[in-house]
Amino acid sequence: MVGIGPKHPQSRKGSMHELPQNLLGPIHDFEKAFTVDRSKLKEIVNHFVKELEKGLSVEGGNIPMNVTWVLDFPDGHERGTYLALDMGGTNLRVCEITLTEEKGAFDITQSKYKMPEELRTGTAEELWEYIADCLQQFIEAHHEEANLAKLPLGFTFSYPATQEYIDHGILQRWTKGFDIDGVEGQDVVPPLEEILKKRGLPIKVAALINDTTGTLIASSYTDSAMKIGCIFGTGVNAAYMENAGSIPKIAHMNLPADMPVAINCEYGAFDNEHVVLPLTKYDDIIDRDSPRPGQQAFEKMTAGLYLGEIFRLALLDLIDNRAGLIFNGQDVSKLRKPYLLDASFLANIEEDPYENLTETLDLFERTLNIRPTQPELELIRRLAELIGTRAARLSACGVAAICTKKNIDSCHVGADGSVFTKYPHFKERGAQALREILDWAPTEKDKVSIMAAEDGSGVGAALIAALTLKRVKAGNLYGVRNMDDMKTLL
Repeated sequence: MVGIGPKHPQSRKGSMHELPQNLLGPIHDFEKAFTVDRSKLKEIVNHFVKELEKGLSVEGGNIPMNVTWVLDFPDGHERGTYLALDMGGTNLRVCEITLTEEKGAFDITQSKYKMPEELRTGTAEELWEYIADCLQQFIEAHHEEANLAKLPLGFTFSYPATQEYIDHGILQRWTKGFDIDGVEGQDVVPPLEEILKKRGLPIKVAALINDTTGTLIASSYTDSAMKIGCIFGTGVNAAYMENAGSIPKIAHMNLPADMPVAINCEYGAFDNEHVVLPLTKYDDIIDRDSPRPGQQAFEKMTAGLYLGEIFRLALLDLIDNRAGLIFNGQDVSKLRKPYLLDASFLANIEEDPYENLTETLDLFERTLNIRPTQPELELIRRLAELIGTRAARLSACGVAAICTKKNIDSCHVGADGSVFTKYPHFKERGAQALREILDWAPTEKDKVSIMAAEDGSGVGAALIAALTLKRVKAGNLYGVRNMDDMKTLL
């Protein structure tokens, strides 16, 4: 078959010399806009470290550095049966997890429920009633016994929340397209428990967690070298263990200085002031037109929710400002729909195995009703590579900043999220950026390895519930609000 060759390497710049002169200029402009070199990466990490430290201070900063009241890593000997509730952006998942006799092992039963679109902008009562419905369905399906003992619940609530206690959390702000009145600024645990109590469901929230903290704990359960948990998906975030003595904003609590405390960074908000991130005009448009301008600056450059939109805006820039340069005479109206393209669109372009990019051609015809020429396909491919590479390299800065702040020379990083698991070359590009930032010798193996995480929002939530009950039993009541209720679960 003519034109079908071997799989592409990560970059196909070698084919650029065959392009017509009028497309080389825009490609060079894109390369200049989206390339983040080693010195810029280091500059970003230096600022990142300062922002992490500021978030731990009394005055705080853009990065909230939320104290989670998860006070230890699991040792692999945790036991018991726990419920886990995972409220993500698209689905609600309920799991029952039994931590078994074998060290680091578990059994899991789970069900997924689609979050109705109207819930995202509905009422608080509708949200909690729906969650209670799902828990009730799960219990009825998996427990026939009438006199069911109280079940401890690990609730993965993956939205920025302030926690003075592990079984409590005040929503700072909705993300992921949610905008439900009457929840921001409120503790999310009591309204859920109230509805569960009304329904006679024997469920008590033992721990409210973020998926990133869950990722850290679940990954460390099976791998003691795990020191950081990350999410690279619809949003971006990380969690790690800090010493209580290095968190000035909780100094008044007089915790033992060497006590480990898991910090949910919420660092999608890094550099909201636009001090150091290499913003393009497309990033500026995304921020300007977003529901919350001026927020989540780092996330808007790296997360899966935005990669397709950056790509769409870049193509529209050529169409609108360089008349007749690309897709000449074709109907580009579909391309004008905001957020029509997601990260999977770029991933499919980068995964196209054919030298003549026939799969990319099919993708454009099918999705956008546009039939690009061969030179246009080369430009499209290069643009997708540049946006995907920038996201991976910037994403590595958060990991490098935590390692730098904590003087971590080597460790494993547990990573979850659709961009990490599904976007081609993301892992390799991030690893290369870490090599450049942390100055490893060319002959050295990767000292900080980012690898696929365990199920943080399910197993991690159950483990954190188990760890909480374990320390309550041992008399460590730091960060526990309702001790009497907690003791009924022992």
